[in-house]
Amino acid sequence: MGTRARVLLCWLQVIGAVVFGDVWKVKVESEMEALVSSCVVLPCSFKYPAQQQPSSRIKGMWHMKDKGEDFIYHKDPTKVLENFKDRTKLIGSLGALNCSLEIDEVKNHDNGPYCFRVELETSEKDKYSFVDNCVRINMIEQASKPVLQSEAFVQEGEPTVFKCSVQHTCPSYQPTLSWSHSGKTIMSYKDIGHGKWEAESLLTFTPTKEDNLNSITCTVKYHGSVRGEMQATERISVKEQATLNHILIPAISGLAAALFVGLLCVFIVKRYKNRIAELQSRNDNGIWSRLSRMSRRFRSGEGSSGPGGIEQSQPHNRF
Repeated sequence: MGTRARVLLCWLQVIGAVVFGDVWKVKVESEMEALVSSCVVLPCSFKYPAQQQPSSRIKGMWHMKDKGEDFIYHKDPTKVLENFKDRTKLIGSLGALNCSLEIDEVKNHDNGPYCFRVELETSEKDKYSFVDNCVRINMIEQASKPVLQSEAFVQEGEPTVFKCSVQHTCPSYQPTLSWSHSGKTIMSYKDIGHGKWEAESLLTFTPTKEDNLNSITCTVKYHGSVRGEMQATERISVKEQATLNHILIPAISGLAAALFVGLLCVFIVKRYKNRIAELQSRNDNGIWSRLSRMSRRFRSGEGSSGPGGIEQSQPHNRF
């Protein structure tokens, strides 16, 4: 290699040291939530300026922020604080720049804050504690009940879906969800960001009229001895399926009502006519009878008689 090439390489090294010399970065959630007695995973990724190394040449550890020698995780278990022994482990690959930490059997005093430290075997100087980016844990003493979602009304004979879900911070030991009603279940888990995960169960079944006003319950089971509300319950409201009876019964009822009204009308008219005939028979020689005969004579031309019923003689023409 010539002199000029050596000088250029030297300058490149100097520029690289200036530009990339302080590129020690870590990405963590500044605050997390943890369910007491369960577990929590602190998401973590990091970056260092040296050439990427395999996991075997990288040491990763977690320590208390104020005391760098108080390790809650270390590759050498003898250096771990007594309170954290056998409760912490790295679940990521340091070679893949993943420094995520799992804390099991969470205690109500595991608040932290905790910081990640990395040491490379490339040089004694290649080590860094990220004390400006640490994680504080907020403890949840009791679990909240799962979220149960369903339609307000379900149709008899048609498949329906009930959804039950819970959020948590321990993907290493996912909670399980179970149902009080039989049917087909699908369980899924997804990362919803910021160190939180969601466990979801879908129950599919075909409701019957016997399900109407019955209750359906979703029960969650967490890792560890967790306390709190573990169940959510909803009442099932079933709309009955339309059958031939649902159509015929209203139609027959309507026809029966119409027939009853018709018969009632015929009965009333017949009774009215009978009453009129009875009144007429009682008054054959009364005023009603005389008025009726006079009315008939008047219409037939017999009304040519004068007043008082005396016929008026017509003058005859004489020739």
